[in-house]
Amino acid sequence: MARVRCLSVLALLVAAALQLPGDAIAGRGHKGPAPHNYREALTKSILFFEGQRSGKLPPSQRVTWRRDSGLSDGASAKARQAMPLFFWTTYLLVDLVGGYHDAGDNVKFGFPMAFSMTMLAWSVVEFGGLMKGELQHAREAVRWGADYLLKATAHPDTIYVQASTLMFLWSPFLLHMVGDATKDHACWERPEDMDTPRTVYKVDASSPGSDVAAETAAALAAASLVFRKADKAYASRLLARAKRVFEFADKHRGPYSARLAPYVCPYYCSYSGYQDELLWGAAWLHRATKSPAYLSYIQTNGQVLGADESDNTFGWDNKHAGARVLIAKSFLVQRLGATHEYKSHADGFICSMVPGTPTGATQYTRGGLLYKLGDSNMQYVTSSAFLLLTYAKYLAFAKQTVTCGAVVVTPQRLRAIARKQVDYLLGSNPMGMSYMVGYGNKYPRRIHHRASSLPSVAAHPGKIGCSQGFTALYAGGPNPNVHVGAVVGGPNEQDQFPDDRNDHERSEPATYINAPLVGALAYLAHSYGQL
Repeated sequence: MARVRCLSVLALLVAAALQLPGDAIAGRGHKGPAPHNYREALTKSILFFEGQRSGKLPPSQRVTWRRDSGLSDGASAKARQAMPLFFWTTYLLVDLVGGYHDAGDNVKFGFPMAFSMTMLAWSVVEFGGLMKGELQHAREAVRWGADYLLKATAHPDTIYVQASTLMFLWSPFLLHMVGDATKDHACWERPEDMDTPRTVYKVDASSPGSDVAAETAAALAAASLVFRKADKAYASRLLARAKRVFEFADKHRGPYSARLAPYVCPYYCSYSGYQDELLWGAAWLHRATKSPAYLSYIQTNGQVLGADESDNTFGWDNKHAGARVLIAKSFLVQRLGATHEYKSHADGFICSMVPGTPTGATQYTRGGLLYKLGDSNMQYVTSSAFLLLTYAKYLAFAKQTVTCGAVVVTPQRLRAIARKQVDYLLGSNPMGMSYMVGYGNKYPRRIHHRASSLPSVAAHPGKIGCSQGFTALYAGGPNPNVHVGAVVGGPNEQDQFPDDRNDHERSEPATYINAPLVGALAYLAHSYGQL
């Protein structure tokens, strides 16, 4: 019997070791009623992505006020391919149909789209096991973006970005962006009516873009983990492409906005440089492959790429904090001693977030909202909350804490800080305002979003021209199409929100706001027994 008991204990230990850390320690730790319906918010946060889709919409489309759009995206670019054995040249049509509009305009910016997909995939990787019925919808949202990124990287060593005239592309490239941002922003029209140039810009060996390329590699690698069990062939394709794109990013170094500043700035300039994306991309490829080659890359290049810098802002531009937390997992969960220093790097970021510690460097409003920047501040709220919950998960698995000066910070405290941010977003704030459209009784009604603010094609079948739509932009009434799940930029430093459609800094939603929120909501819904 003693031998049987020993074997039983051993079996339990092995099972625990093999269990996903998130599922193992994300238990239902809260007693009493939940302050919010996190499950409802989770459902709506994922639904939002369907309202941001570009391309041919599937029969399963649930956001019915949207229709097909951008069906000729990529047509302005042609890839020229010489056939030396046959003494002729062929032209390969470029297909860039699909993907997401990043925010309230009709441009498809590749840099924030790739980051959105990395974070949405990370949400699923860490907390997908808790999502239950929403997991399939989350996977579909990841696949919609990943399919587009596969198209944008279909030609070796090139990523499509944007161009205003017909391009003949000789060299390998990566297609990054579709749409002329300046001309698009001079119009207020539905995606279904777009008549502004659907221009395509690229990065390649002669015009490098390590930042956008490495972010794309990170997104593809993260997405491969989402589908590793659900669709092995697709996951393998994603991972193979991620490796190739990262190799291009590392070989041809430079920020994409150096050459493309007139087209991508001031919208999505790479202010932080490309070093953070190279570290981030390598971290994701190491996680997806477990290859010693990527670990060696991180060890060799980490310091040069800013692993120990003191920056504490995580968003579409700067990925250092996310990379530190991701690599720290290798030490905390996999016990990989070679990455032990990333525990200290990650701790430094975490300590900067914790109020009341000697190293706390994050501003909070009187109402308790983390406040980084006036423009789309909610993106930093959701991304930081996600990192806090994810790092708490790793710490709990390893039975470790964070020491901030003389203050010991437990995983429980990190979760409490993260929950407070999510609760503020959902309505626990001085205005009693939910910053998620369609959640709660009081939420933004006049969001800065072309498709939401103009009548749907079903309600107004006729074309709405470029300048005609501005009547809706400046109108005082609520948007005719409720963009359920959209999270706007949020209030100002005084916790005030004007609900003004023309205030894009506070009223515009974005995919990179919602993507990390999906994971945070899944954790909270599960912890309160709602999932």
